[in-house]
Amino acid sequence: MKKIFLALAALVASVSTASAQVEIGLKLSPSITSLRAESTSKNSFASDGSQLGFSGGLVVDYFFGENYAFSTGLELAGKGGTIRYTDYLNSGSGNGNPVAVSMKISTQYLQVPLSVKLFTNEIAPATRLYFQVGGSLNVPIGTRISGSKFYKDPVTNAENKGSDYVYLFDADALVAAGAEYTLGKSTKLFAGLGYHRGLVDIDRYFESKRGFSDVTIKNSSFGLDLGIKF
Repeated sequence: MKKIFLALAALVASVSTASAQVEIGLKLSPSITSLRAESTSKNSFASDGSQLGFSGGLVVDYFFGENYAFSTGLELAGKGGTIRYTDYLNSGSGNGNPVAVSMKISTQYLQVPLSVKLFTNEIAPATRLYFQVGGSLNVPIGTRISGSKFYKDPVTNAENKGSDYVYLFDADALVAAGAEYTLGKSTKLFAGLGYHRGLVDIDRYFESKRGFSDVTIKNSSFGLDLGIKF
């Protein structure tokens, strides 16, 4: 029984390898990014605006069927937005005097998508639609707060690196849809819309260093995917 199972597994692997096709390309995605922020009513964290971001890099589609592919790659992605919250001066005596604070957080991530692409048959000559679902794993490589690598807390006057505000790992849920057009034997153009919804609380400062309660900050981005595969 064991020999039969191993033989069957080897046959499946050989068929998969023989039928597999890898397509490699480049992608550029201008996007609108924002931060979803919330907390208890005392500090009242909330989103206070979006910003323009760009991502781009390598796309790898590994086909395990004519209309199905595992899609990954390596991208450099800019994310962030503006948040607002309420802080308190002289908080040692009672709640102190409330102060409205607004800050813009801009972070560059190295991003690895892990997703599945589903393709339709041709809906027009050399053209078919695709739908993409999955996620991405992201590591921050640089952060600016209100345009600077260093940021002085307006209440404590303590100066910190921008990276001190952002957690060392992020993960997104990813959904996208678009169209792919074949130019020749192996060259393909594609265009679509994609949405990344952050799953990880990226706050690394307000709860651990300021003692705020239940602060949650997560990334979101909605972009136009433009690319070419060879």
